[in-house]
Amino acid sequence: MASVLFPSQSRTFVGQRWVSILLRTLHLLGIAGVGGGYFYASVGDGWLGFLYLTLASGLIMMSLSIWSNGIWLLQLRGHAVLLKVLLLMLMLVWPEQRAVLLVAVIIISGLIAHAPGDVRYYSIFYCRRIEKL
Repeated sequence: MASVLFPSQSRTFVGQRWVSILLRTLHLLGIAGVGGGYFYASVGDGWLGFLYLTLASGLIMMSLSIWSNGIWLLQLRGHAVLLKVLLLMLMLVWPEQRAVLLVAVIIISGLIAHAPGDVRYYSIFYCRRIEKL
């Protein structure tokens, strides 16, 4: 079972880079729509479709990362994404805090995406940078 979740070589497929680019683009579009709806107090639930787009594209990107190599689940970059998914889902049940939750998601995204590899690949379980088991 461990070799299925943590392969010795990361899995890839033809066109994976373009699929990732498309998913990231959809994800950014979703975040922009959610931000517009939240920060500019749109009338109604027009922002909700953007939240679903953000969640769906993020969950697909997360699934691809885990499929590629489950080591992602043990790294800080994986933990950050799981936290962001939780915060985005909280927007559905705690709508009065949605702007604060969105700001937290954006801050986490910016910090982790631009952090050095020693931070992104750090494992709280191993207390060091890990890239394979």
